[in-house]
Amino acid sequence: MRLSLEHARRIVIGAAVITAALFVLVVAIVLFAPRGTAARTSPATPAPTPTASVEQTSAPIASPLVSAGGAPLDAYAGLATWVDIYDTPAWRDPAAAIADMSRHGVKTLFVQTSHYNMRTAFYNAKALREFIAEGHARGMRVVAWYLPNMKPGSVDYARVKAAVRLKTADGQTFDSFALDIESSAIGSEAMRNRGLKQLSAKIRTLVGPTYPLGAIIPSPVGLRRPHSVWGNFPYSMLPRYYDIFVPMGYYTFHGRGAKSAYMDASQNLSILRSQPGCSAVPVHLIGGIAEDSSTGQVQGFAQAVREGGCLGASLYGWAGTSSAAWRAMASIAP
Repeated sequence: MRLSLEHARRIVIGAAVITAALFVLVVAIVLFAPRGTAARTSPATPAPTPTASVEQTSAPIASPLVSAGGAPLDAYAGLATWVDIYDTPAWRDPAAAIADMSRHGVKTLFVQTSHYNMRTAFYNAKALREFIAEGHARGMRVVAWYLPNMKPGSVDYARVKAAVRLKTADGQTFDSFALDIESSAIGSEAMRNRGLKQLSAKIRTLVGPTYPLGAIIPSPVGLRRPHSVWGNFPYSMLPRYYDIFVPMGYYTFHGRGAKSAYMDASQNLSILRSQPGCSAVPVHLIGGIAEDSSTGQVQGFAQAVREGGCLGASLYGWAGTSSAAWRAMASIAP
């Protein structure tokens, strides 16, 4: 079939328009294609590597474990355990006790040096030095703790001073000191609070502003109960002198089961942080009496510690902690 002149002209014009459109499309693809396209179509010429942003290349910087006053708090971080003067196996063989603690992931040992009723400044100075040396050799921290009566003219200050200054043969010392604030030897709460404040001020002056001091305090839950031995507890005064709270939660005194232990620990934290001036003070929470704790209780306690943002936690104490309890506490990481 033959085409008319007009029909042929229209075909030529249409073909020209299509050709022009295709040319424009090809140019657009070349100019605006992603870098990856060029790299895939030209393997001999690698595409330039995009420059990463600061956020992409810089790992988050971990906050140093220091108090608001600049004291290092690593001795209170993670999993810890306790030795008091009645833990005969630990005192008989400090090296073996420390080795066992280390195997279970313990980062810190709190060890009692003495109390106000003792005749000497140290229950066993030789063993205390061994605890320090053996603990440090295994990468652990060792914190001294002492129970005062806070009476005027008491031996308390001298005993604390002796503990802070105790040294091993090669000059090693305790990593921190914690005061066990629970004695009701002074009947009047007002006088007891006054004695605590005076002793605390003297201790802070002794050690200086950047030495880590812990305040071992009664259970906030227990203090709220009727007939508490210290209803007017001076929470707000303590952050002036101490860098961290170490509450004796002792859920084994307040109920049974995992839920009870969880609620007790959570309430202790809530009550403590609701006190004026205490909301931001770090916390190392002590759980129940170890030998009286069920595995479920320890698990509930550990969950509350993780959720509550505690710096560290422990059971009381080393001698009574079962293998199951150690496993349940393994989640307490520094």
